[in-house]
Amino acid sequence: MKVLLINLCLRRDTPKKIYPVGLGYVASALYRAGYDIEIVNIDTYRYSEEELKDILCKKDFDVVGFGCIATGYKVVKGLCSLIRTIKKDAVIVIGNSVAASIPNFVLEKTEADIAVIGEGDVTIVELLKCLENSEPLESVDGIYFKKDGRIFATKVRQPILKIDEIPLPEWDLFEMDTYVRESKNYVSEPYPIAKDEIRASPLNTARGCIYRCTFCYHVFRDNRYRFRSPYSIIKEVKELKRRYRINYINFWDELTFCSRKQAEVLVDEMLKEDLGIFWTGACRSDLFRGPEGLGLAKKFKESGCVGLSYSLESASERILRSMNKRLKTEDFVIQKNILDNAGIITWTSLVLGYPEETEETIKETMEFCYRNDIYPSAGFLLPQPGTPMYDYIIDNGIVTDIEKYLLELGDRQDLRINLTKIPSSRFIALVKKYLERINKKLNLNLDDAKLLKSDHYKARPVSGGHP
Repeated sequence: MKVLLINLCLRRDTPKKIYPVGLGYVASALYRAGYDIEIVNIDTYRYSEEELKDILCKKDFDVVGFGCIATGYKVVKGLCSLIRTIKKDAVIVIGNSVAASIPNFVLEKTEADIAVIGEGDVTIVELLKCLENSEPLESVDGIYFKKDGRIFATKVRQPILKIDEIPLPEWDLFEMDTYVRESKNYVSEPYPIAKDEIRASPLNTARGCIYRCTFCYHVFRDNRYRFRSPYSIIKEVKELKRRYRINYINFWDELTFCSRKQAEVLVDEMLKEDLGIFWTGACRSDLFRGPEGLGLAKKFKESGCVGLSYSLESASERILRSMNKRLKTEDFVIQKNILDNAGIITWTSLVLGYPEETEETIKETMEFCYRNDIYPSAGFLLPQPGTPMYDYIIDNGIVTDIEKYLLELGDRQDLRINLTKIPSSRFIALVKKYLERINKKLNLNLDDAKLLKSDHYKARPVSGGHP
């Protein structure tokens, strides 16, 4: 059985080219299971539609698999249609959150045959064995599939509890030379070394998140939070250094550090191993609270930590409650000050546009960022399938044509649906005005076009040494 995997590209005009961690694990699982796989990497080569059509026409495959986030529904639908015209009998399998969040809808409205729900490491291998042996798909946990004009769902697949047991990715299935060479284009500023010297790689340390924010959907949403051991993480870092001379690691997680104990154990081991790398990660907003906070932050810095992201989203207590965001703004400020003292950058994001949003709450949030010297990655509320805010726009009749809405989804920096009472033009202008004020204070020199679409996090340097 010949398997074709496709790595999609949702933003063709961005210089960012990032190793696809999720697809990487799926491809690695199939490779280790002995399947004949080939990868068409649209993200690396930015193929045009005609180029892609020509490539697919020349390929021989029985099964084709791909996936992306729900905002890429339009791309998924178009690709499914293209594949069906070229290879009528191919089995089309889709994954990631576009499949997991609305599986029935996606299978009804596209040419896809099977939707993989949740983690696909084990599911994809079982699925292909089932297809290969013409066995009933009902025997495979964690999928939705079409049969005789109807859609069926199988049992929920149990999550992989011990994610240390998942083998390291087979990176060389992808164009690692390109990814490493271009990695400097997705590393957030400020740079700890000369930009051209950066050789970065994403690395997944955990699966899931301990929070359930009402605007957020990810494929591990319904599973418990799981994180890898320091031994497993350091093993992967060393292998990336050995093979590709990586000197900068982006811990590519919804949440890298959920507790102080977990954080301290990993950082202590990193210090012990003297890895000589720079790194970034995501943490909760109260990780460094208390008298020991500064000491822990200094350990982070000594081990190579450049910056940490933890999301504010809003400074309005009322909106934070609607978001189910378990955040106290005072904890955010305390942590920001501790990290500043340790020489670690703070990166954060905003979600603007909840129904309760007013000009006053926008000002409250932006003034909070201004006072605390934070240039936020600002975006507008984009209700995604599988979230309470998506249910809100459907249940209240704000969106009546679901497919039209999904086809128009895209970057959150574009205001695509306005749930506030502020006129859209006024809303956008206000956000830009406040961002420009922060931009001037921090001397980031962003032009008007980059105030919202700044490609990656922006921050001014803070004091502190490097490894």
